[in-house]
Amino acid sequence: MLLQKILSPAIIQAINQQFSTTIEKIEFQATRKDFEGDITVVIFPLLKIIKGNPVDIGTKIGNFLVENVKEVEKFNVVAGFLNIVISDGYYIDFFNSIKDNTTFGFVSPATNEKAIMVEYSSPNTNKPLHLGHIRNNLLGYSVAEIIKASGKKVYKTQIINDRGIHICKSMLAWQKFGEGQTPESTGLKGDKLVGNFYVQFDKVYKSEISALMSQGKTEEEAKKLSPVILEAQQMLLDWEAGKPEVMQLWKTMNQWVYDGFEQTYKNLGVNFDSYYYESNTYLLGKEVVQLGLEKGIFEKDPDGSVWIDLTPDGLDRKIVLRSDGTAVYMTQDIGTAIQRVKDFSDVGGMVYTVGNEQDYHFKVLFLILKKLGFEWATNLFHLSYGMVELPSGKMKSREGTVVDADDLMEEMTTTAKTISEELGKLDGYSDAEKAKLYKTIGLGALKYYMLKVDPKKSMMFNPEESVDFAGNTGPFIQYTYARIQSILRKADFDFNSVILNAREESLHPKEKELLKQIALFPEVIQDAANNHSPALVANFTYDLVKEYNSFYQTVSILGEENQTRKVFRVQLSQKVADTIKLAFQLLGIEVPERM
Repeated sequence: MLLQKILSPAIIQAINQQFSTTIEKIEFQATRKDFEGDITVVIFPLLKIIKGNPVDIGTKIGNFLVENVKEVEKFNVVAGFLNIVISDGYYIDFFNSIKDNTTFGFVSPATNEKAIMVEYSSPNTNKPLHLGHIRNNLLGYSVAEIIKASGKKVYKTQIINDRGIHICKSMLAWQKFGEGQTPESTGLKGDKLVGNFYVQFDKVYKSEISALMSQGKTEEEAKKLSPVILEAQQMLLDWEAGKPEVMQLWKTMNQWVYDGFEQTYKNLGVNFDSYYYESNTYLLGKEVVQLGLEKGIFEKDPDGSVWIDLTPDGLDRKIVLRSDGTAVYMTQDIGTAIQRVKDFSDVGGMVYTVGNEQDYHFKVLFLILKKLGFEWATNLFHLSYGMVELPSGKMKSREGTVVDADDLMEEMTTTAKTISEELGKLDGYSDAEKAKLYKTIGLGALKYYMLKVDPKKSMMFNPEESVDFAGNTGPFIQYTYARIQSILRKADFDFNSVILNAREESLHPKEKELLKQIALFPEVIQDAANNHSPALVANFTYDLVKEYNSFYQTVSILGEENQTRKVFRVQLSQKVADTIKLAFQLLGIEVPERM
């Protein structure tokens, strides 16, 4: 980005002088590995305003740059591509300017900058968090951290779905079959205990459906007439009526689940600044419907239901209030969004981390909020992500076949332990140090494997593959970081005081490639924030690590005889490690000092 800022005005000036015309924007790209150069100007777009041979045009611009821009050493033109070679002095000056900047790439938020609220997790309180929730939480948390690093204030939030028939199913099953069990009496996390009763309800429900069908009922009739579902529906009515014993049971079991969730969030390394609960928000938005009616945005049908007609916008007609006056999910989401801006007055936009099955819902929600005239509605984004599957297939929570989040994290730690012991790299570690390292590697493997994939894509999660110590994996990157820490510990000299002189020193090609990769970090953060994609940060880090390992294998670091060169290579190694640590911080991944 810095290089483009230097080159753009000079190229615009060259075009003006050489071809007597003006252009506003220059298209750059990285130079292909098979050509000499550090940055490439794409000539083809210029042909719209400059008539002529692209090689001749590129050559004239290149000659102007060599003569007028001190950073440009030479150039070559291949077809419609001007490949520019940047001087070593530029990269040495760049390195000296960032060497001691421990947060290089991060931007502090401006005092008048509007905040962004990022919603993620948003679970139901009838079951524990599972593999799908892990992808949701990791994406939401990482996007929040990336947006923060890009220079914006960020609030992390979730809405907990703590009411409805699915919650009553767990409550009823506990009443019938629980025999007073609690998390304390069973030794189970509260969310797991409640989830077990949700599964138990489903078994009883299916058994009753089968019995009714054997008596001649259709499946649809049996589903409606099952005694246990009728009891659950009555419990929901009792909850809505505020029946004391039902409310008390609801509060008790929900608290069990909240406590369980918090433990999972802590183990996963994610957090929140605020919590919203559907039991508090499900009535929100009803007064907004009245406002929309007055403005002519909504319309009332003869039966009293209220709708919005979005067919002119390419969508459909959507209900926002039932004929009996009760709200639908859309109404609730409208009200909750408005409430959040009331609660956090500096919020100027929101990111909703929700699976791609809700794509249409959010198109409608955002459009309605825009039509209601809320300025911040233009800054709403649905972070739509694909589903996660395992080699064994899809998960079903009602049948108890989901991959539990806690179990998966434990399995990842165990897998990391097995592989680490096979590699035999942990001599001299205490048991406590080993346990901590296994968790760091296991969680790092899980998070990196999830986040390196474009959020929009569905993915297959393979636990064993994710903990490989080679290839595009978290452990491979963590190992490179630990290797650099080992070099820094062995460097028994002051490697902070010496500064390479840009006018006297030249760079090894591998040193230059490393500096070019580090220089991309600020732009990567901005791109990842704009695209809501942690995958850009993850894959940048992998490219950086590949470049470092090539450097490590090609040049001598501590064995270098020239003291100035040796110090520089240690400094460069430290900067690579710092960048890895910052990038992994954005992904919520820890890096070990030893491995």
